Amino acid sequence: ALEHAAKRTRREGFWLVAAAALCWSTGGLIARLVGTGPWTTVFWRSVFCAAFLFSAVAIARRGRLAAVVRETGWPGVLMAACFATASTCFIMALARTSVANTLVIQSLSPFIAGLGGWLFLGERVRRRTWVAMGVALLGTVVMLWGSVGVGSRIGDLLALGTATAFAGATVVVRWHRTVPMPAAAALAAVLGAVLASGWADPSSATAGDLALLALFGIGQLGAGLLLFTAGARLIPVAEASLIAVLECVLGPLWVWLAVGERPGAFSLAGGAVILSALIAHTAADLIRPPQPPGARAE
Repeated sequence: ALEHAAKRTRREGFWLVAAAALCWSTGGLIARLVGTGPWTTVFWRSVFCAAFLFSAVAIARRGRLAAVVRETGWPGVLMAACFATASTCFIMALARTSVANTLVIQSLSPFIAGLGGWLFLGERVRRRTWVAMGVALLGTVVMLWGSVGVGSRIGDLLALGTATAFAGATVVVRWHRTVPMPAAAALAAVLGAVLASGWADPSSATAGDLALLALFGIGQLGAGLLLFTAGARLIPVAEASLIAVLECVLGPLWVWLAVGERPGAFSLAGGAVILSALIAHTAADLIRPPQPPGARAE
């Protein structure tokens, strides 16, 4: 009975994380369909996401919203700043480079987080992680090399900024594991809206734009985060990371099918190298879980 319950729990975790990746994968397509400028997109996406997540937290904690926000403390504020930076860089990257480049470069986040954990928390980095990071870096160079024009390269660098900011949030979580993730993400959405308000033109959004932006903030970002947070607690971290790679594969596919945006040869080659490194690394963790501290590096 216990074994059956464990299998059911793991299966539930798998589908929750897969649903999160499916939600996140729609980001590039929505960004291509909406007619607002990048800063206005950031503003409305953040407003809708904040309203949704604060409502979800209030319902889950039975109205104790203020208390939950206070519980996040300075680590929560730091995490929120990282999330807000990542979300803003993501939209700015999509405005300048392809969806494929944005999503694949963003997938470097786990490697950057490992590097950050080593630098700031003294965590040991395994030998195979260094190798995978080196291979992924090579793939990034290929993608940047193939980017046409200064604007596209800036977009690729903004995508790298997205990955770095997400990695920063991951390092904060490792440093202070009790931070309530949904509350920190809601606070991040507020910060994102405040940051964008100086450059945004909220009144320029049509009714159709607002519907897409509501879907962007609630369905793509907010719901994706809640699904991933719920599912990641039920399965190994490596498995959750591997399933989340679906976002990088499905995102460019939706844009190609809907609006005909096809990745270039360099994007496909570099992306294949990066995703191969990520998948091989996380699959190795599933086959042979990380050893406890003090164990010999693999």
